[in-house]
Amino acid sequence: MNRYLERAENYARFIDANLNLTLDLPPGMAEQWEPLILVTGDHELFNSLYDVADRESVLRFLIEDRENPSSIRSCLHRARENARSIREMLSLEIFEHINEFYLRSREAMQPDKLGEILRDPLPFCTFVKEMSHLYYGLFETTLSHGEGWHFGMLGRQLERADQTTRLLDVKYFILLPRVEDVGRSFDLLQWSSVLKSASAFEMYNREYDRIDPRLIIRFLLFDRDFPRSILFCVVRTARSLQKITGSDGRSFENSPEKSLGRLRSDLEYTEVKEVYDIGLHEYLDRLQMRLNEIGVGLYNAYFRFEN
Repeated sequence: MNRYLERAENYARFIDANLNLTLDLPPGMAEQWEPLILVTGDHELFNSLYDVADRESVLRFLIEDRENPSSIRSCLHRARENARSIREMLSLEIFEHINEFYLRSREAMQPDKLGEILRDPLPFCTFVKEMSHLYYGLFETTLSHGEGWHFGMLGRQLERADQTTRLLDVKYFILLPRVEDVGRSFDLLQWSSVLKSASAFEMYNREYDRIDPRLIIRFLLFDRDFPRSILFCVVRTARSLQKITGSDGRSFENSPEKSLGRLRSDLEYTEVKEVYDIGLHEYLDRLQMRLNEIGVGLYNAYFRFEN
């Protein structure tokens, strides 16, 4: 349930990031929407459904396409179904909020209203992010922080770490018009938009005194205190898994706990220079693979039942 809600919010963030980046495009440079499909990893499905990756088709695919299991519509529908299946485990406030979130988004996507979203998706993206934040508050304050809560944290933090890598990849795929523009005002405007889309702009500026791509990468990958940095998410995931397994943190009880420990150590001892040596996109791609492997391991350990 938490993974679906987190994914819906992050898809809204991807759209918001791309719209902000396109606002800063220099004259004569066309909007780029295909990068959003590339970073989600759903390009094969998209190509089977649409002929061209233009603004309308990409927005339809990410927001309301029922054929896309990761669209905002699909994620909210599945989150609601999961909530219904564990109704007795949830507080009334959480269940009512998820239900309202789903119904209001479905109403906004009715055929006679969808055109408004396609023309200007920012208000809808803001709605999705705000409803997600309200849910997080209810999840923190109306549920006992027991085993079920920790499973919810596993889902949220793993999904958030994965989507932060993809948010950085949006910047990678938005190509600059000329190589010499790297480091100049247009490039720095794009990096500022990435920070804003991760709700990281103000916290980054409290930490650093300038917009610098290397510092931004360090902040979003390796910062120990910012809630959307990958290291922060991995540390919180590991803590919740230790609560579930009963591990003391000096050993591991199953393969996903072992994989999480290795990933945490790698993140803690990696420097930005090493990321650049590997290549930002390549490094992010490896992170996504490792996070996916941990997710599969958790599914096999706790949710796969053999007959």
